[in-house]
Amino acid sequence: MLGAELAYVALAVRDVEATAHVLEHHLQLARADVDSGAGDRITMLRVGESALALYPLGHAGIGGATRPGVHHVALGVRDIEAGIVAARQAQVPVLTEKIEVGLGGRRRVALGERATAHVKTWLTERLDLERARSPVIERLDHVGIASADNTDCIDAWSRRLGCPIESQQTDMEVLIPVESFTSDRHGVVYHSRAPIPVAGLRVAFITVGDTELEFLQNFDPRQSGHVEHGSAGTTQQDQGAIARFVAARGPGLHHIAFKTTDINGVLESLAKGGVPLIDKVGRPGSRAGLIGFIHPHGTGGVLVHFDQRPQ
Repeated sequence: MLGAELAYVALAVRDVEATAHVLEHHLQLARADVDSGAGDRITMLRVGESALALYPLGHAGIGGATRPGVHHVALGVRDIEAGIVAARQAQVPVLTEKIEVGLGGRRRVALGERATAHVKTWLTERLDLERARSPVIERLDHVGIASADNTDCIDAWSRRLGCPIESQQTDMEVLIPVESFTSDRHGVVYHSRAPIPVAGLRVAFITVGDTELEFLQNFDPRQSGHVEHGSAGTTQQDQGAIARFVAARGPGLHHIAFKTTDINGVLESLAKGGVPLIDKVGRPGSRAGLIGFIHPHGTGGVLVHFDQRPQ
C-alpha cells in the first residue's frame, strides 16, 4: 500500500495566464509559481490539500503533449525510494528508468498506466504546500476519469494501491411512455408503461487524499449518448461525452471538479465575468449533488465543473 496523497493534478492548457486568471481571480485560489525541474517556472493553484499545475502545451513536464486537458495526477509520498518499493509490491510497475526532478525540485517517477487503470500517474516527493481554501471553493471535489471497466479501476486503485472506495452509483435517464384514452362519454384515462432507459453511466468514487477519483463507465455500450454543444447538460449528454472520449482516445483522465457551497452563485459570478459556461445553474448530479460545467474555452481547453452536495 502506497499511503500516498494527491499532490497535484497536471493540466495541459492553451493559455496559462488566461486559465490562471479564472482560477485565481474568479475562484480565488492561491497562486504559486514553482520551479518545473526543466529550467522554467510552472504556475500552481492551491486548492484544499492539493494543487493544480498549469503546463503550457508542448512542455517537457507533460511529455510534450499538444492536446489540452487533464494530463496526469501526481501522488505524493515522503520517501520516493520507499514509494517505489511499495508500488512494486503492489504490482504497479515504475516506468521511468531513473528518478527525475519534477515540480519544486522534488524527485518523481512515472507509474505504469495499465496498472493504474489508464490514469497517467506520477509518484513524487511531497511538495508540502499549505492547505488552501478560498471563499468560493472548499477543495478539489474529484478528478473525472473516462473508464472502460470500473471493475478494473476499483481493482487497481482500491485493491492494489490501497485507496478506499467512497461510493458507487448508477446514473440513468429514462423515458416513461404514457398512453391516453379519451372518450366523449367516459372521460380521459392515462396509462403509463414501463420506463425505457435512454442513457446511463456507472460511477465509482475512490478517495485519494482529500479528494476522489471519479470513474465513469458507459452503462450500455450499445448506446453512444448524445452531445448537444452549447446547451445545458443531461445524463444523456454526459454519457455521450464519456463514450466519445473512450472511442477517440481510450480510457483516461477527463475532467476536474471543485466543491462549493453555492454553485449558482459561482456560475452567476463567472457569467458576469465573461467566462463561458455550459450550465447556467446547477443541475442534478452524482452523490445527491448539483453540478455545473464551465465551457472548456474558458479554462484553456480543460473541462471543469462545480459540485455542491450535502456535507
